Amino acid sequence: MPRRAVVVGAGLAGLLAAAALSAHADEVIVLDRDELPDGPEHRKGLPQGRHAHLLMSGGLAAMEDLVPGVSVRERLLAAGAHEISLNSGMVALTPEGWLRRWRHEGPRMLTCSRALLDWVVREAVLANTKTEIRTAQGLELLGDLHGITGVRISTDAGETDLEADFVVDASGRGSRVLHWLEKLGVTGIDERTVDSGLVNATRIYRRPAGAEHFPLTILQANPYLSLPGRAGMVLPIEGDRWMVSLAGTRGAEPPADPDGFLQYILDLPDPILGRLVSGAEPLTDVHTSHSSKNVRRYLEKARNWPDGLVVLGDALATFNPAYGQGMSVAALGAQVLSRELDHEGFTAPGLAAKVQRGVAVPVEGAWAMAVGQDVWYPNTKGPAPTTADRLITRYSRRLLKSATGSYAAAAALAAVTSMEADASTLMHPGTLLAALNGPLLPPLSGPPLTPAERKTLAALAGTGD
Repeated sequence: MPRRAVVVGAGLAGLLAAAALSAHADEVIVLDRDELPDGPEHRKGLPQGRHAHLLMSGGLAAMEDLVPGVSVRERLLAAGAHEISLNSGMVALTPEGWLRRWRHEGPRMLTCSRALLDWVVREAVLANTKTEIRTAQGLELLGDLHGITGVRISTDAGETDLEADFVVDASGRGSRVLHWLEKLGVTGIDERTVDSGLVNATRIYRRPAGAEHFPLTILQANPYLSLPGRAGMVLPIEGDRWMVSLAGTRGAEPPADPDGFLQYILDLPDPILGRLVSGAEPLTDVHTSHSSKNVRRYLEKARNWPDGLVVLGDALATFNPAYGQGMSVAALGAQVLSRELDHEGFTAPGLAAKVQRGVAVPVEGAWAMAVGQDVWYPNTKGPAPTTADRLITRYSRRLLKSATGSYAAAAALAAVTSMEADASTLMHPGTLLAALNGPLLPPLSGPPLTPAERKTLAALAGTGD
């Protein structure tokens, strides 16, 4: 008998879930209420789509594993994405000082527009798996507490029931999965929200001539000053362009007007971003977004979980985008689904609950990183920091301080940030020793630029020095 899988949501998480399911289902149908663009264009159903996205190497490896017959990495690079080493290709000011640029390459990340990334993944999945996309909105789950039998959907022709042997909810931040589950009798699921009030503001610039090899530059917000956080970055994207993205927590929100946007850059803790942008031509207006709160749904702890249902991506957990791990978490979640399907079989009893527990592992690591900092900003809405939060913060700050002058500490942080290793790596004996020893080199007094990069920066700023 033919087996059908239905995925609600045609974003990154949904398409990667479809790729995982296609090896086991005879038919995979992906539902999305939006008409999807036929190319690398922004779509309205992705509120963070115009802002900076970093695809970490752990997430990219999961994508490569999920999509058969094609290299997502090679397609992105061919389309103009940039591959950047976390150890040597990035200039970053952290709350504990400037990070050094080590000679060891270490983990890498890809930078490009989110529109390009989504389009490349969507085209790769549709061309290499038995997946189709339909314009429809999921209304509720069909079935009962013991198992899901499909989805009730709304289309231009009206409401109808779409039967399925397996359903994945990847409908994003606006998911109604808790309401759907409650109607089935699955109740008592904990949900935690930590909202720093972060606002993103982004503008695209033409990359100036001579700045082709200038490194990705980040000024991170400092959550430990009892002041609102301010951050900014300049990262290269396809089309010989720079994406300039600002972020501010409640009380320090970046403005949407061009003059205010530029002034915000100039007011950041170091002038490097202002000097870069002063020599670049703006190509777009300033786009802002307020969709940045952290939300965690503890579905893996549900007492009863219906067979045939898995929740992935932002429908399960959303993170402050400043930490750059949401896309990788979605990819790793789809990889968990794929591995369990390979091991257990498509209709094995308890498979969905096992997948949901497995997906929680990468979610929890990213959650700890995001919330572990956001809870310290003034006026953050959510639970107050616990004793455990305070202990974790003390250790993470010490480790980050060590990373400014210790390669062992920097390498451990890069491995976890890139999601090539889980958070338990930070408690390995070698990493604990690196944190205990502290930075072995003196702190940097300014950004670690090469002589050629300093010359480029001076030329862009018009200082001549």
